Amino acid sequence: MLTGRHIVLGVSGGVAAYKSAYLARRLIERGAEVRAVMTPSAVEFLGPQTLAAICGVEPLLDLFGQSDVSPHTTLGRWADAVVIAPATAATLARLANGLSDGALAATVLASDAPLLVAPAMHTEMWEHPATQRSVVTLGADGCTFVGPVSGELAGGDVGLGRMAEPDDIATALDDMLTGDLEGWNVLVSAGGTREPIDPVRYIGNRSSGKMGNAIAGAASRRGAQVTLVTSAPPPEAAGVRVVTVETAQEMADAVWSAAADCDVAVLAAAVADFRPVGTAGGKLKRADGPPQIVLEPTPDILAGVASMEPRPFLVGFAAETGSLGGAVDKARLKGVDLLVGNDVSRPGSGFGTSTNEVTVITPDGVANDWPLLTKDEVAERLWDQVRQMRTEPGDSR
Repeated sequence: MLTGRHIVLGVSGGVAAYKSAYLARRLIERGAEVRAVMTPSAVEFLGPQTLAAICGVEPLLDLFGQSDVSPHTTLGRWADAVVIAPATAATLARLANGLSDGALAATVLASDAPLLVAPAMHTEMWEHPATQRSVVTLGADGCTFVGPVSGELAGGDVGLGRMAEPDDIATALDDMLTGDLEGWNVLVSAGGTREPIDPVRYIGNRSSGKMGNAIAGAASRRGAQVTLVTSAPPPEAAGVRVVTVETAQEMADAVWSAAADCDVAVLAAAVADFRPVGTAGGKLKRADGPPQIVLEPTPDILAGVASMEPRPFLVGFAAETGSLGGAVDKARLKGVDLLVGNDVSRPGSGFGTSTNEVTVITPDGVANDWPLLTKDEVAERLWDQVRQMRTEPGDSR
Protein backbone atom coordinates (compact mmCIF):
# COMPACT_ATOMS: atom_id res chain seq x y z
CA MET A 1 0.00 0.00 0.00
CA LEU A 2 2.99 2.34 0.03
CA THR A 3 3.29 2.44 -3.75
CA GLY A 4 3.10 6.06 -4.82
CA ARG A 5 2.67 7.34 -1.26
CA HIS A 6 4.34 10.57 -0.14
CA ILE A 7 6.01 9.90 3.20
CA VAL A 8 7.65 12.56 5.35
CA LEU A 9 10.27 10.94 7.57
CA GLY A 10 11.00 12.99 10.70
CA VAL A 11 14.23 12.28 12.51
CA SER A 12 14.86 13.63 16.01
CA GLY A 13 18.01 13.53 18.08
CA GLY A 14 18.69 10.11 19.49
CA VAL A 15 21.31 7.45 18.86
CA ALA A 16 18.64 5.40 17.06
CA ALA A 17 18.74 8.02 14.29
CA TYR A 18 21.19 5.80 12.43
CA LYS A 19 18.29 3.39 11.83
CA SER A 20 16.35 6.14 10.07
CA ALA A 21 18.55 5.75 7.01
CA TYR A 22 17.61 2.09 6.76
CA LEU A 23 13.94 2.96 7.35
CA ALA A 24 14.03 5.46 4.49
CA ARG A 25 15.46 2.76 2.22
CA ARG A 26 12.81 0.23 3.28
CA LEU A 27 9.99 2.71 2.61
CA ILE A 28 11.38 3.48 -0.84
CA GLU A 29 11.71 -0.23 -1.60
CA ARG A 30 8.00 -0.55 -0.80
CA GLY A 31 7.24 2.06 -3.45
CA ALA A 32 7.01 5.23 -1.35
CA GLU A 33 8.50 8.61 -2.19
CA VAL A 34 10.30 9.84 0.94
CA ARG A 35 11.37 13.30 2.06
CA ALA A 36 13.10 13.84 5.36
CA VAL A 37 13.02 16.57 7.99
CA MET A 38 15.62 16.56 10.77
CA THR A 39 15.93 18.33 14.10
CA PRO A 40 19.25 20.04 14.95
CA SER A 41 19.97 17.27 17.44
CA ALA A 42 19.36 14.60 14.82
CA VAL A 43 22.13 16.07 12.69
CA GLU A 44 24.55 15.27 15.53
CA PHE A 45 23.75 11.57 15.09
CA LEU A 46 23.11 11.21 11.34
CA GLY A 47 24.57 13.22 8.49
CA PRO A 48 21.94 14.93 6.34
CA GLN A 49 23.78 13.87 3.20
CA THR A 50 23.04 10.24 4.01
CA LEU A 51 19.29 10.84 3.83
CA ALA A 52 19.75 13.12 0.80
CA ALA A 53 21.50 10.31 -1.06
CA ILE A 54 18.84 7.75 -0.12
CA CYS A 55 15.78 9.95 -0.73
CA GLY A 56 17.13 11.93 -3.67
CA VAL A 57 16.10 15.17 -1.95
CA GLU A 58 17.96 17.22 0.64
CA PRO A 59 16.30 16.91 4.06
CA LEU A 60 14.63 19.95 5.57
CA LEU A 61 16.78 21.16 8.46
CA ASP A 62 15.54 24.67 9.21
CA LEU A 63 12.60 26.95 8.53
CA PHE A 64 14.82 29.81 7.42
CA GLY A 65 17.23 30.35 4.59
CA GLN A 66 15.19 28.18 2.21
CA SER A 67 14.18 28.93 -1.38
CA ASP A 68 10.65 27.98 -0.31
CA VAL A 69 9.15 30.77 1.80
CA SER A 70 7.10 28.24 3.78
CA PRO A 71 8.89 24.88 3.62
CA HIS A 72 6.97 23.28 6.48
CA THR A 73 3.54 23.92 4.91
CA THR A 74 4.76 22.73 1.52
CA LEU A 75 6.07 19.52 3.03
CA GLY A 76 3.01 19.08 5.25
CA ARG A 77 0.61 19.36 2.31
CA TRP A 78 2.74 17.01 0.21
CA ALA A 79 2.63 14.25 2.80
CA ASP A 80 0.28 11.27 2.72
CA ALA A 81 1.74 10.32 6.11
CA VAL A 82 4.35 11.58 8.55
CA VAL A 83 6.61 9.11 10.35
CA ILE A 84 8.87 10.22 13.20
CA ALA A 85 11.60 7.70 13.95
CA PRO A 86 13.19 8.06 16.34
CA ALA A 87 10.92 10.26 18.40
CA THR A 88 12.61 11.54 21.55
CA ALA A 89 10.88 12.60 24.75
CA ALA A 90 11.50 16.25 23.83
CA THR A 91 9.91 15.76 20.41
CA LEU A 92 6.86 14.06 21.92
CA ALA A 93 6.47 16.95 24.36
CA ARG A 94 6.70 19.54 21.57
CA LEU A 95 4.12 17.75 19.46
CA ALA A 96 1.75 17.18 22.38
CA ASN A 97 1.84 20.88 23.25
CA GLY A 98 1.78 22.22 19.71
CA LEU A 99 5.19 23.87 19.93
CA SER A 100 6.29 24.61 16.37
CA ASP A 101 9.74 25.97 17.21
CA GLY A 102 11.54 23.81 14.65
CA ALA A 103 11.14 22.38 11.16
CA LEU A 104 9.94 18.95 12.31
CA ALA A 105 7.27 20.10 14.76
CA ALA A 106 6.13 22.85 12.38
CA THR A 107 5.76 20.32 9.54
CA VAL A 108 3.62 18.04 11.72
CA LEU A 109 1.38 20.94 12.75
CA ALA A 110 1.07 22.06 9.13
CA SER A 111 -0.11 18.65 7.93
CA ASP A 112 -3.42 16.86 8.24
CA ALA A 113 -1.78 13.58 7.17
CA PRO A 114 -1.78 10.59 9.55
CA LEU A 115 1.07 10.59 12.06
CA LEU A 116 3.07 7.50 13.05
CA VAL A 117 5.57 7.83 15.88
CA ALA A 118 8.34 5.42 16.89
CA PRO A 119 9.62 6.54 20.33
CA ALA A 120 13.22 5.90 21.38
CA MET A 121 14.68 6.85 24.76
CA HIS A 122 15.91 5.42 28.04
CA THR A 123 13.40 3.48 30.14
CA GLU A 124 13.23 6.12 32.85
CA MET A 125 12.45 8.82 30.28
CA TRP A 126 9.75 6.71 28.62
CA GLU A 127 8.11 5.87 31.94
CA HIS A 128 8.27 9.42 33.31
CA PRO A 129 4.78 10.88 33.93
CA ALA A 130 5.53 13.87 31.69
CA THR A 131 6.33 11.61 28.74
CA GLN A 132 3.28 9.47 29.38
CA ARG A 133 1.10 12.59 29.41
CA SER A 134 2.51 13.44 25.99
CA VAL A 135 1.73 9.93 24.75
CA VAL A 136 -1.86 10.11 26.02
CA THR A 137 -2.38 13.53 24.43
CA LEU A 138 -0.97 12.48 21.08
CA GLY A 139 -2.99 9.28 21.12
CA ALA A 140 -6.15 11.28 21.72
CA ASP A 141 -5.18 13.45 18.75
CA GLY A 142 -5.10 10.37 16.52
CA CYS A 143 -1.38 9.62 16.54
CA THR A 144 -0.37 5.97 16.03
CA PHE A 145 2.54 4.58 18.05
CA VAL A 146 4.81 1.70 17.14
CA GLY A 147 7.07 0.69 20.02
CA PRO A 148 9.09 1.28 21.99
CA VAL A 149 10.35 -2.25 22.57
CA SER A 150 12.63 -3.80 25.15
CA GLY A 151 16.28 -4.32 24.31
CA GLU A 152 19.71 -2.81 24.42
CA LEU A 153 19.77 0.96 24.89
CA ALA A 154 22.52 3.58 24.64
CA GLY A 155 25.37 3.29 27.10
CA GLY A 156 24.96 -0.46 27.56
CA ASP A 157 21.62 -0.24 29.39
CA VAL A 158 18.85 -2.75 28.75
CA GLY A 159 15.13 -2.05 29.09
CA LEU A 160 11.98 -0.68 27.51
CA GLY A 161 12.67 2.28 25.25
CA ARG A 162 14.43 0.85 22.21
CA MET A 163 13.07 2.05 18.86
CA ALA A 164 11.09 -0.52 16.91
CA GLU A 165 12.98 -2.05 14.01
CA PRO A 166 12.68 -0.27 10.64
CA ASP A 167 10.90 -3.23 9.00
CA ASP A 168 8.31 -3.21 11.80
CA ILE A 169 7.83 0.54 11.42
CA ALA A 170 7.36 0.18 7.66
CA THR A 171 4.80 -2.57 8.21
CA ALA A 172 2.95 -0.47 10.79
CA LEU A 173 2.84 2.41 8.33
CA ASP A 174 1.54 0.10 5.63
CA ASP A 175 -1.20 -1.12 7.98
CA MET A 176 -2.07 2.44 9.00
CA LEU A 177 -2.47 3.54 5.39
CA THR A 178 -4.61 0.62 4.31
CA GLY A 179 -7.41 2.66 2.82
CA ASP A 180 -11.11 2.65 3.56
CA LEU A 181 -11.74 1.68 -0.08
CA GLU A 182 -9.55 -1.41 0.17
CA GLY A 183 -11.11 -4.22 -1.89
CA TRP A 184 -13.24 -1.89 -4.03
CA ASN A 185 -13.04 -2.07 -7.81
CA VAL A 186 -13.63 1.46 -9.08
CA LEU A 187 -14.25 2.82 -12.57
CA VAL A 188 -13.78 6.52 -13.36
CA SER A 189 -14.24 8.34 -16.66
CA ALA A 190 -12.57 11.66 -17.38
CA GLY A 191 -11.90 14.24 -20.06
CA GLY A 192 -13.90 15.44 -23.04
CA THR A 193 -14.51 13.35 -26.14
CA ARG A 194 -13.58 14.39 -29.68
CA GLU A 195 -15.95 13.57 -32.51
CA PRO A 196 -14.12 13.86 -35.85
CA ILE A 197 -15.44 16.02 -38.68
CA ASP A 198 -12.48 15.29 -40.91
CA PRO A 199 -8.90 14.12 -40.23
CA VAL A 200 -8.08 17.59 -38.82
CA ARG A 201 -11.17 18.95 -37.11
CA TYR A 202 -13.47 17.64 -34.42
CA ILE A 203 -16.45 18.52 -32.22
CA GLY A 204 -15.36 18.65 -28.60
CA ASN A 205 -15.40 20.66 -25.40
CA ARG A 206 -13.05 22.33 -22.94
CA SER A 207 -12.88 19.55 -20.37
CA SER A 208 -9.36 19.12 -18.97
CA GLY A 209 -9.98 15.84 -17.15
CA LYS A 210 -8.73 17.33 -13.87
CA MET A 211 -11.84 16.42 -11.87
CA GLY A 212 -11.86 12.83 -13.05
CA ASN A 213 -8.13 12.54 -12.45
CA ALA A 214 -8.57 13.80 -8.89
CA ILE A 215 -11.34 11.26 -8.26
CA ALA A 216 -9.26 8.40 -9.66
CA GLY A 217 -6.18 9.44 -7.68
CA ALA A 218 -8.11 9.78 -4.42
CA ALA A 219 -9.70 6.33 -4.85
CA SER A 220 -6.31 4.77 -5.49
CA ARG A 221 -4.76 6.43 -2.44
CA ARG A 222 -7.61 5.08 -0.34
CA GLY A 223 -6.93 1.53 -1.43
CA ALA A 224 -9.24 0.93 -4.38
CA GLN A 225 -8.31 -0.80 -7.62
CA VAL A 226 -8.99 1.92 -10.19
CA THR A 227 -9.65 1.85 -13.92
CA LEU A 228 -9.59 5.31 -15.51
CA VAL A 229 -11.15 5.67 -18.96
CA THR A 230 -9.97 9.02 -20.23
CA SER A 231 -9.32 11.21 -23.24
CA ALA A 232 -7.07 13.52 -21.20
CA PRO A 233 -3.53 13.16 -19.84
CA PRO A 234 -3.85 10.77 -16.86
CA PRO A 235 -2.85 11.65 -13.28
CA GLU A 236 0.51 10.79 -11.78
CA ALA A 237 -1.07 8.26 -9.46
CA ALA A 238 0.30 4.81 -8.86
CA GLY A 239 -2.09 1.90 -9.14
CA VAL A 240 -4.46 3.50 -11.66
CA ARG A 241 -5.03 1.45 -14.81
CA VAL A 242 -5.52 3.87 -17.69
CA VAL A 243 -7.60 3.18 -20.79
CA THR A 244 -7.13 5.95 -23.36
CA VAL A 245 -10.02 6.81 -25.68
CA GLU A 246 -10.97 9.67 -27.95
CA THR A 247 -14.58 9.42 -29.17
CA ALA A 248 -17.82 8.93 -27.28
CA GLN A 249 -18.23 5.48 -28.84
CA GLU A 250 -14.76 4.43 -27.72
CA MET A 251 -15.49 5.72 -24.22
CA ALA A 252 -18.84 3.93 -24.16
CA ASP A 253 -17.28 0.62 -25.19
CA ALA A 254 -14.51 0.92 -22.59
CA VAL A 255 -16.82 2.07 -19.76
CA TRP A 256 -19.49 -0.56 -20.41
CA SER A 257 -16.87 -3.29 -20.52
CA ALA A 258 -15.21 -2.22 -17.26
CA ALA A 259 -18.49 -1.43 -15.46
CA ALA A 260 -19.58 -5.05 -15.53
CA ASP A 261 -16.89 -5.94 -12.98
CA CYS A 262 -16.72 -2.83 -10.82
CA ASP A 263 -18.29 -1.88 -7.49
CA VAL A 264 -18.52 1.87 -8.12
CA ALA A 265 -18.58 3.83 -11.38
CA VAL A 266 -17.96 7.58 -11.29
CA LEU A 267 -18.63 9.00 -14.74
CA ALA A 268 -17.03 12.44 -14.64
CA ALA A 269 -16.18 12.70 -18.34
CA ALA A 270 -17.71 15.46 -20.46
CA VAL A 271 -19.03 13.33 -23.29
CA ALA A 272 -20.15 15.00 -26.51
CA ASP A 273 -23.92 14.65 -26.94
CA PHE A 274 -23.71 14.68 -30.76
CA ARG A 275 -21.30 13.58 -33.47
CA PRO A 276 -21.16 14.01 -37.26
CA VAL A 277 -23.09 11.30 -39.10
CA GLY A 278 -20.13 10.82 -41.39
CA THR A 279 -16.45 11.78 -41.24
CA ALA A 280 -14.84 13.28 -44.33
CA GLY A 281 -11.97 11.20 -45.65
CA GLY A 282 -9.84 14.26 -46.38
CA LYS A 283 -9.49 17.73 -44.96
CA LEU A 284 -12.45 19.96 -45.82
CA LYS A 285 -11.30 22.91 -47.93
CA ARG A 286 -12.25 26.52 -47.29
CA ALA A 287 -12.56 27.02 -51.03
CA ASP A 288 -15.42 24.52 -51.15
CA GLY A 289 -17.50 26.71 -48.82
CA PRO A 290 -19.10 25.89 -45.46
CA PRO A 291 -19.81 22.18 -45.15
CA GLN A 292 -23.21 20.82 -44.21
CA ILE A 293 -22.54 18.78 -41.06
CA VAL A 294 -25.38 16.48 -40.04
CA LEU A 295 -25.28 15.38 -36.42
CA GLU A 296 -26.57 12.32 -34.63
CA PRO A 297 -26.70 11.46 -30.90
CA THR A 298 -23.77 9.75 -29.26
CA PRO A 299 -24.29 6.75 -26.95
CA ASP A 300 -25.72 7.63 -23.54
CA ILE A 301 -22.95 6.11 -21.45
CA LEU A 302 -24.53 6.92 -18.08
CA ALA A 303 -27.87 5.39 -19.07
CA GLY A 304 -26.07 2.31 -20.36
CA VAL A 305 -24.41 1.69 -16.98
CA ALA A 306 -27.65 2.47 -15.11
CA SER A 307 -29.48 -0.20 -17.10
CA MET A 308 -27.04 -2.98 -16.23
CA GLU A 309 -28.28 -5.78 -14.01
CA PRO A 310 -26.63 -5.98 -11.63
CA ARG A 311 -25.03 -2.59 -11.88
CA PRO A 312 -22.38 -0.75 -9.87
CA PHE A 313 -23.08 2.07 -7.46
CA LEU A 314 -23.35 4.89 -9.97
CA VAL A 315 -22.21 8.51 -9.70
CA GLY A 316 -22.94 10.84 -12.61
CA PHE A 317 -21.75 14.35 -13.39
CA ALA A 318 -23.66 17.21 -14.99
CA ALA A 319 -21.94 20.37 -16.22
CA GLU A 320 -24.48 23.17 -16.51
CA THR A 321 -24.48 26.91 -17.11
CA GLY A 322 -26.65 29.01 -14.82
CA SER A 323 -29.41 27.03 -13.14
CA LEU A 324 -28.73 23.50 -11.92
CA GLY A 325 -32.33 22.51 -12.52
CA GLY A 326 -31.20 20.28 -15.37
CA ALA A 327 -28.88 18.45 -13.01
CA VAL A 328 -31.72 17.82 -10.55
CA ASP A 329 -33.84 16.39 -13.38
CA LYS A 330 -30.92 14.25 -14.52
CA ALA A 331 -30.53 12.81 -11.02
CA ARG A 332 -34.19 11.77 -11.06
CA LEU A 333 -34.28 10.40 -14.59
CA LYS A 334 -30.92 8.71 -15.13
CA GLY A 335 -31.14 6.10 -12.40
CA VAL A 336 -27.98 7.20 -10.62
CA ASP A 337 -27.23 6.83 -6.92
CA LEU A 338 -25.62 10.26 -6.79
CA LEU A 339 -25.25 13.14 -9.22
CA VAL A 340 -22.63 15.88 -9.03
CA GLY A 341 -23.67 19.09 -10.76
CA ASN A 342 -21.69 22.25 -11.28
CA ASP A 343 -22.18 25.56 -13.04
CA VAL A 344 -19.17 25.82 -15.33
CA SER A 345 -19.87 29.50 -15.93
CA ARG A 346 -19.08 30.37 -12.30
CA PRO A 347 -15.56 31.65 -11.48
CA GLY A 348 -13.33 28.85 -10.29
CA SER A 349 -15.82 26.16 -11.28
CA GLY A 350 -15.28 25.91 -15.03
CA PHE A 351 -13.27 23.62 -17.24
CA GLY A 352 -9.53 23.60 -16.67
CA THR A 353 -9.57 25.13 -13.19
CA SER A 354 -7.97 23.55 -10.11
CA THR A 355 -11.09 24.26 -8.04
CA ASN A 356 -14.74 23.32 -8.29
CA GLU A 357 -18.01 24.35 -6.65
CA VAL A 358 -20.43 21.47 -6.87
CA THR A 359 -23.91 20.48 -5.80
CA VAL A 360 -24.40 16.84 -4.86
CA ILE A 361 -27.89 15.59 -5.66
CA THR A 362 -29.63 12.37 -4.65
CA PRO A 363 -32.29 10.69 -6.83
CA ASP A 364 -35.08 12.09 -4.66
CA GLY A 365 -33.96 15.60 -5.60
CA VAL A 366 -32.25 16.56 -2.34
CA ALA A 367 -29.37 18.89 -3.21
CA ASN A 368 -26.36 19.61 -1.01
CA ASP A 369 -24.29 22.62 -2.02
CA TRP A 370 -20.58 22.32 -1.33
CA PRO A 371 -18.37 25.41 -1.07
CA LEU A 372 -15.61 26.23 -3.53
CA LEU A 373 -12.94 23.56 -2.97
CA THR A 374 -9.91 22.25 -4.75
CA LYS A 375 -10.74 19.37 -7.03
CA ASP A 376 -8.70 17.07 -4.78
CA GLU A 377 -10.87 18.14 -1.83
CA VAL A 378 -14.04 17.56 -3.86
CA ALA A 379 -12.77 14.09 -4.72
CA GLU A 380 -12.08 13.18 -1.10
CA ARG A 381 -15.48 14.45 0.07
CA LEU A 382 -17.18 12.59 -2.76
CA TRP A 383 -15.56 9.30 -1.74
CA ASP A 384 -16.52 9.96 1.87
CA GLN A 385 -20.15 10.23 0.79
CA VAL A 386 -20.04 7.24 -1.55
CA ARG A 387 -18.50 5.12 1.17
CA GLN A 388 -21.16 6.18 3.66
CA MET A 389 -23.98 5.45 1.23
CA ARG A 390 -22.59 2.06 0.17
CA THR A 391 -22.24 0.88 3.76
CA GLU A 392 -25.75 1.81 4.80
CA PRO A 393 -28.01 -1.13 5.69
CA GLY A 394 -29.85 -2.56 2.71
CA ASP A 395 -27.30 -1.50 0.09
CA SER A 396 -26.31 -4.67 -1.73
CA ARG A 397 -24.11 -2.98 -4.33
